[in-house]
Amino acid sequence: MFSFALVDAKDWNHWRGPTGNGGSTDANPPTKWSDTENVKWKVEIPGRGSGSPVVSSNKVFVNSAVLTEQGAKDAEAQKKSQAQNQDQQSQQDQGGRRRRGARGRRGASIPLVEMDFKLFCFDRSSGELIWEKTATTATPHQGTHSTNGFASASPTTDGQHVYASFGSRGVYCYSTDGQLIWKRDDLGQMDTRNSFGEGSSPYLFEDKLIVPWDHEGPSSIYALNKLTGETIWKTDRDEPTNWGTPIVVNNGDQKQVVITGQNKVRGYDLQSGVELWSCGGQTERPCATAVAIDDLVIVGSGHRGSFMGAFKLDGKGDIAGSDKVVWSIYRDTPDIASPLLSNGRLYFHKGKTGILTCVDAKTGSPLFDATRVPDIKSTYASPVAAGGNIYLTGRSGNTVVIRDSDKFEVVSTNSVGETVDATPAPAGDNLFIRGEKHLFCIGK
Repeated sequence: MFSFALVDAKDWNHWRGPTGNGGSTDANPPTKWSDTENVKWKVEIPGRGSGSPVVSSNKVFVNSAVLTEQGAKDAEAQKKSQAQNQDQQSQQDQGGRRRRGARGRRGASIPLVEMDFKLFCFDRSSGELIWEKTATTATPHQGTHSTNGFASASPTTDGQHVYASFGSRGVYCYSTDGQLIWKRDDLGQMDTRNSFGEGSSPYLFEDKLIVPWDHEGPSSIYALNKLTGETIWKTDRDEPTNWGTPIVVNNGDQKQVVITGQNKVRGYDLQSGVELWSCGGQTERPCATAVAIDDLVIVGSGHRGSFMGAFKLDGKGDIAGSDKVVWSIYRDTPDIASPLLSNGRLYFHKGKTGILTCVDAKTGSPLFDATRVPDIKSTYASPVAAGGNIYLTGRSGNTVVIRDSDKFEVVSTNSVGETVDATPAPAGDNLFIRGEKHLFCIGK
C-alpha cells in the first residue's frame, strides 16, 4: 500500500512511520522505563517540542524554532511590558479589540520575535549532536497557539536526504550529512485560523515531496521534485486551515494523494494532481492524518462534532451517499492525535482526551468501546504500534503501553517527566520521544 524509497526496515522515516499508518513492522522497544531504567540517552533541544523525531540509519532528525540572542531579549522585554499592562490588555480583550496575531488561545501571550528555524541531527546510538543547520532566520508574521511552537511540522527522509518544512518560512532539503541541496521559500505566507500556527508535515513518496498548503487565504497542495525542489504540479483547494498531513495510497496501478479537509476529504492523482474523488462530512479545523488498508482510506476529525469514515479509493467525483462510503462513525473520534491502524485494528482517541476506542478497520465494528486510559487525560501525540504493543502518550509525559489486541489490556505506565506533544518514533530496539525540552532514547 505504501513505500518510501531507500528506507530501511529499522528506520522511522516519517512521523507516522514507514507505512504511514503509525506502526512499525519490526521495531521492538522496551515497554517499561523511568528516570533510572531503560533511558539510553537524553539530550536537551532548544525551542518548543512539537515536531516529531524521525530516524534514518544512525541518525535522528528534529525540527525546532529557536530564539536568537536578539529574539530572546525582545521576548523578555515584551513579557515585562505585557505584565505591566495586563489589566488594560484584559479589558481590551473583553471588548473584542484583541490584536490580531499577537496572542494565542486563552489570552496566553506569544511573542513575535526573531527566531532561527533549525534542523538538528543526532547520533542514534549516543545522542551526540552530529550537526545542526539554520534553514532561515525570521520573525513569524503571525502568532501561534499557546501550547504550540513555531516549528510544529516533522521532517521526513528517504535515507539520502532529509526534508524540513517550516511552512511560511520555506521547505528545505538537506543531505543526511547536512549539506543544503535546495530550498523553496517562495510559497508565500499562511494565515491560520485564530492564529493557531502552522503544522502540516510534508509526505515523501518516490520522486515527489507532497506539501500541503491549507490556510485562510488561497489554499493548495504541491508536489515538488524531491531532488530539485521544482514544482511538478500545484492544485488549488477550496479549504480553510487544515493541520492534517497527506498520505499516498495505491488503487490498483494508480497512486493517489489523500488529504483531509474541513469541507471535504479528497483524493488526487499522484502524477498529475487532478482531483479524483471527494466526500464531505468533516468537522471543523481537521488535524488528524488519514490511514489506509487494502482498498480503503480512513479519515477522522473530532472538533465541534465527530466523524470517522472509510472510503473506497475507486470512487469518482462526489461520493457522499454512495456505496464508496463503506462505514461511518459519529462519536468519540479524534481531534489532534491521528488514528493508528495496526493488524487490521483502528485505534483512536476521543477528541483530545485519553479515552480510546478500537474498531475493525474494514467494517467499523467495535472491538472495544471508548475506554479511559489510566494516567492519560489530554493527548496531542498520536498512538504508535511496535512489538505487539500500542504506545499511548499523554501531554503529561506519561506513556501507557497496551497490548495490540481486541481487548484493552494495560502492559505498563511510564513517564519522561516533562510535557510531550510530539509523536514517539519506534525504531529497532528503541523508542525516541521528543519532550518539551529534551529528546529521549528509550532502550535497554
